[in-house]
Amino acid sequence: MIALRPARPDDAAAIAAIYAPYVLTGTVSFETEAPDARAIRTRMAASGGLYPWLVATNGEAEGDGVLAYAYATQFRERPAYRWVVETSVYVSGAAQGQGVGRLLYQSLVKTLRAQGFVHAVGVIALPNDHSIQLHEATGFRRAGVLREMGYKQGRWVDVGFWQRELTDATIPPGDVRPFSEVGMVRD
Repeated sequence: MIALRPARPDDAAAIAAIYAPYVLTGTVSFETEAPDARAIRTRMAASGGLYPWLVATNGEAEGDGVLAYAYATQFRERPAYRWVVETSVYVSGAAQGQGVGRLLYQSLVKTLRAQGFVHAVGVIALPNDHSIQLHEATGFRRAGVLREMGYKQGRWVDVGFWQRELTDATIPPGDVRPFSEVGMVRD
């Protein structure tokens, strides 16, 4: 049984283990050194309770294995961007192709909507058909491509942007509520 829940600091080692192959063996991530559990905990804490970090596990009991994780971060630093988030999802090799990423990403989108964010942006190193399919299956649409933005694994890599409207862009925009206040939205 797949269970979704907010990530906890003690999930950092499992999250780091899921992320490491994406960093070390391909161009999905533009990082060149895989962060350890301490670095992941620091990133989680840096969200300051505003941005969600979610995990999918193989059950609801304590100690169940983390299969995938998804999170949102600040899109850009300027204040006018505060209603926009950048989103990411990573699935362990063992859980790929089972729909875990889609369940997790759907929950992330619902959570961000409940918080009052207006848009979510997925940034995808290209080519990456699996990530494109996941984003489009959860309502993201292609917004553009920047050519040869990162050099990794001996080649230049294009970056695609996928965008999803979360709520209406009202004038003035509403307040964004912290994840620590809203919690995870499942259905």
